[in-house]
Amino acid sequence: MLSGIIYSDICYGQNQKDIIIKYLTELRSGKPVDDGIPEKYRMTAVYTNRDLYGDFTGKMKVTGDYTRDHKDGHVTWNNVFISSSNSYSEPFTEGTKQEYMENFVYIPSPEMLEEEAFKDFPANTENVFARNLIWDMMAIEEFAWKYSDSLYLNHKFVITDINEEFNMADIGTYEHADIQLCMTGISLMNNELCAVLEYRAIDNRIEISMDQIQTRGTEQYWGTTWLALKSRQIEYAEMYGGTIQEIELNGFNDKFLIKTIRELWLERIK
Repeated sequence: MLSGIIYSDICYGQNQKDIIIKYLTELRSGKPVDDGIPEKYRMTAVYTNRDLYGDFTGKMKVTGDYTRDHKDGHVTWNNVFISSSNSYSEPFTEGTKQEYMENFVYIPSPEMLEEEAFKDFPANTENVFARNLIWDMMAIEEFAWKYSDSLYLNHKFVITDINEEFNMADIGTYEHADIQLCMTGISLMNNELCAVLEYRAIDNRIEISMDQIQTRGTEQYWGTTWLALKSRQIEYAEMYGGTIQEIELNGFNDKFLIKTIRELWLERIK
C-alpha cells in the first residue's frame, strides 16, 4: 500500500511537471493556421459618461460583427449599430445602423491609422466610435499573436515598439506610456483549452480635433484574452478603459471635464 501511494505521487508530480512545461512555460507566436473556415465574432462596447463628481451624463452602445478570413488576411465588418441614451437605467434601443461600415473590408495593418482608410466615413463624431471597433480589434489580435512567444507564466512583458505618439487617421493623436502583457494561466473557454493573457496600458495621452469637437486628456485600458492553445484562435476577450478629458464644443464658450468608462467584450459567433 505504501509503495502504491509513493508511486501515485511520483506519477502525479511528473504529470504536473509535464503540463507546466507544455502549457505554461511559453506560447507559440504567429496567427492561427488557415483551416478554410472564416472566424466570426461580435464586438460590443458600452461607453458610460459621468462628470468628475460621478453624476451620470449619458451612455452609448456600439456593436458590430467581425469576420476574419485567414486565407487572404482580409477582415470584414457588418451590422454595426450605435445607440445612445440619457437614461442610466433604461435599456439601449437597437440604434442606428452605420451603413458606411457594411461590408467594410481591409487588411489589418498600420495603414488603418491613415486618413485614406476612412475616406468614405461621414464627417460626424459618431464615426469615431466605429473606428474604435477597428482599432480595438487590431489591438486584441496584436496582443494575442505578435508577442505570445515572449510570454510565460506570471512574467510581465513590456512592449517597447509602440510606446510613441501616433496619428489617429488625422482626427487626433494617441501616445502610449507603457503596455504590459502577462500570461496568468490556462482556462477552458468554448470547450477549448486556452491561455489567459492579460494586458494593461496606463496614463496614455489622447487628443481629438474635429470640426465639432476638440478634446484632450488621458486614458488607461486593460483586458483579458482567452487564446486557444491548439488552434491559436481568440475564443473570448474583454477590455475595460477609462478616460478623463477636457472637452470643447463649437458654439459653447465654456470647456468642461468628462469621465468615460468603456466596457467591451468580444464573443465568437458559431
